[in-house]
Amino acid sequence: EDHDLRYNRALYIVELGDFEGMERDLRRLLDEDPDHADALNALGYTLADRNERLDEAFALVSRALKLRPDSPAVLDSMGWVLYRQGDLEQAAVYLRRALDLSQDDEIAAHLGEVLWVSGKQADARTVWRQALGHAPDSDKIRAVVERLQAGLK
Repeated sequence: EDHDLRYNRALYIVELGDFEGMERDLRRLLDEDPDHADALNALGYTLADRNERLDEAFALVSRALKLRPDSPAVLDSMGWVLYRQGDLEQAAVYLRRALDLSQDDEIAAHLGEVLWVSGKQADARTVWRQALGHAPDSDKIRAVVERLQAGLK
């Protein structure tokens, strides 16, 4: 089976709520192609996002980062894994680097959350406001602001 097809199917089925199916597809892909950076990143990020098996998530994203050190998506994933592991300072370093490379609203949502939880509420609001300037309809920014009750007056 084509690796791109398997990868895309994994991303699709996780959106439908089938994490086990996604993990199965990505592990099969990684058995055939252990250096598939996108699969390493997707599986590591998803584990971190679910707050599960964080050591494994860190290992997967670390491998992806070696393969793609300047990828905003991989840098974002590393920041998110570190956040879930409680390393707020290093998480912010990776997330700032990711945001410098790509003005992506999901990266901004993540960085803002890390800053907020770190006690840097003003900085978090600045990041979110700037992101809304680029993506005024961002559900990701609005969702994190609402979840943290951060109010962007």
